[in-house]
Amino acid sequence: MLRTFGYLLLAGCALQAQAKVDATQAARLGQDLTPLGGERAGNAAGTIPAWDGGLATPPAGYEPGMHHPDPYASEAPRFVIDGKNLGQYEQLLTPGHKALLQAHPEYKLRVFPTHRSAAAPQRIYDATRFNAENGALIAGGNGVEGVAAGVPFPIPANGLEAIWNHILRYRGEQIHFTTNQAAVLANGSYNLLKLERDIYFVYGREGMTPGKLENTLFFYKYRVVAPAKLSGSALVVQETLDQVLSIRKAWRFNRGERRVRRLPMLAYDTLQPDTNGLATADVVDSYNGAPDRYEWQLLGKQEMLVPYNSYAVHQKGIPYQQILKTSYVNPELLRYEQHRVWVVEATLRKGFSHPYAKRRFYLDEDSWQVLAVDLYDKDGGLIGMQESHPISYYDVPMFGSTLETIYDFVGDRYFVDGLDNNEPMYDFKAVLSPRDFTPQALRREGN
Repeated sequence: MLRTFGYLLLAGCALQAQAKVDATQAARLGQDLTPLGGERAGNAAGTIPAWDGGLATPPAGYEPGMHHPDPYASEAPRFVIDGKNLGQYEQLLTPGHKALLQAHPEYKLRVFPTHRSAAAPQRIYDATRFNAENGALIAGGNGVEGVAAGVPFPIPANGLEAIWNHILRYRGEQIHFTTNQAAVLANGSYNLLKLERDIYFVYGREGMTPGKLENTLFFYKYRVVAPAKLSGSALVVQETLDQVLSIRKAWRFNRGERRVRRLPMLAYDTLQPDTNGLATADVVDSYNGAPDRYEWQLLGKQEMLVPYNSYAVHQKGIPYQQILKTSYVNPELLRYEQHRVWVVEATLRKGFSHPYAKRRFYLDEDSWQVLAVDLYDKDGGLIGMQESHPISYYDVPMFGSTLETIYDFVGDRYFVDGLDNNEPMYDFKAVLSPRDFTPQALRREGN
């Protein structure tokens, strides 16, 4: 959700303008559909409740600056899935989850009661209603027009519109935060990399209109805090919305050289440093960057067991070694629920190369957060899986991941980002401005 790049950068996106949703369809938002386009009603079996506004206010006992208390901490799992009984639930499981369960008999999915906790400010709902009738894909899908602040395509017509909903979902206005990432090897060993980060979102700001965007999505900056040998290195990114029209601008301060360098465009299958070859540029935030190398297909909506309300792994003071187990994140700290998800399949176009020749994305209907991704090679083999473990940051309110993972099934390894249990909690009211995201500011960060 909020990691946004680690060390790497991504790139820009690829269709001519699509027909907009008519007023009759748009009027469904806030009626039989949620304000962001999900089905308001629950399912027939009663395992998915109706959306009632989400978790938009902090629970009793919450104070600003706390790691968000778990409002569902007293609940027990409805059932637990492991390698022995996964056949009973396989229709609700992604291929990636089934592969992880089959490979590790001791692994399990703890499935809890479903809570549709995703929420956003009313102004985001209002902007989404406007976008529904005015938004369109442009530049072959590399950009959008006529939209700002809200979800661009709450009633999507195709896979490109759905993935843009994820890219442009609301994530607050500005954030200062510190998190750790780690590449966990097959033997369980890892090294933590601590990053102090700032993001200044432009698209989702209060009062934003399409005319004010000036093709800017957000500004991003990080500084390496630890280990000591990397401490002081820093990066700043000026992220554009349509990266065909104008590519991303990025500069890096190298502590050893004591100078700021403009970086070339880094995108697609470029490997991120310090991830042990586990993370390409475009897996950040589940998917980020240009969609032009893939064909996108909207497969429809499906009920699935997915990571959700992952407050247990978010709590303050948990030692990172308790979270990072050999081969997988500690399942005792993870929570899965039954939700409806949009299923989007991306197939690599001829003439391009990427370790992931096909990806299948599972997007939450209530927030457009990608919750899981199946990763396939050119021969159709399932070689990996991504997960986003989300919570409702009810103090904003905003729904997004607190922890993100990438599993390499071939090497029995995984990469994790977002470890913040022993760091200060995200500051969504940090005082930031675009002036903090310039090459000059980057030099100051490195000193």
